[in-house]
Amino acid sequence: MEIERKFLLKYLPENLESYEHHTIVQGYVNTEPVVRIRQYDENYILTIKSLGLMERIEIEKELTEKEFKELSTMVKGNVISKVRYKIPYNEYTIELDIFKEEFEGLIMAEVEFPDKEKAESFVAPDFMSVDVTDDPKFHNSQMSVMDKKEISDFLTCLD
Repeated sequence: MEIERKFLLKYLPENLESYEHHTIVQGYVNTEPVVRIRQYDENYILTIKSLGLMERIEIEKELTEKEFKELSTMVKGNVISKVRYKIPYNEYTIELDIFKEEFEGLIMAEVEFPDKEKAESFVAPDFMSVDVTDDPKFHNSQMSVMDKKEISDFLTCLD
């Protein structure tokens, strides 16, 4: 079970480059249920997620590079590219994503929790602002099916 909340940011935290970070490229074979393939640095992962916003079943399986490339031919819609920074915060890790290419300008953070109670009682640090957990358009799977005008409108509303 994956339990996470997503936030937009007021500003970037100081010394961002000093935190562990990874390059991510991912595509979606399906969005209901979510079937995602991801290149995480030099690793390849298949993820299947149930429907839901804050709570979802999530299953991951490692892929070979060959399997990843074969599944890449089945990706529908936009490929999502981002750099993910892992920022320790109290007992949690904030995963701060700076999006590239079609979604350049979008910066979002998410935090995973062991249970719903911890998720609901979480107090975000000052650099995080609006909680967008319950807004489906901020889920990467939904971003993957946006057309160019929807992407433009989406990014414009963030300003």
